[in-house]
Amino acid sequence: QVQLVESGGGLVQPGGSLRLSCPASGKFFSVNAMGWYRQAPGKQREFVATITSGGSTHYADSVKGRFAISRDNAKNTVYLQMNSLKPEDTAVYYCNAVITTVSRSRHDYWGQGTQVTVSP
Repeated sequence: QVQLVESGGGLVQPGGSLRLSCPASGKFFSVNAMGWYRQAPGKQREFVATITSGGSTHYADSVKGRFAISRDNAKNTVYLQMNSLKPEDTAVYYCNAVITTVSRSRHDYWGQGTQVTVSP
């Protein structure tokens, strides 16, 4: 059973910072790409950032220059450092990972989400 559990969300003032974490746990062969998505109230889930197992990153235009994704392969953990937060960043943030199982099949896994609220 593979699990992704996000942490680090909360309430922050505009201009503030938060750091999200998401470790992958359970039995699996390897963790491939990992990423973050978010869903604001009344909107569809949208892409935020992704990072490959080799460290290549890709960001949504809306967060470039403010957010930084990183990972610790030894801990199977992905992070999202969010700086210069804006009210429009308010959303539930979801962790995603493409994982190769012990049977060598690839699957997409999602965490349960963590709330980020940016408000004065």
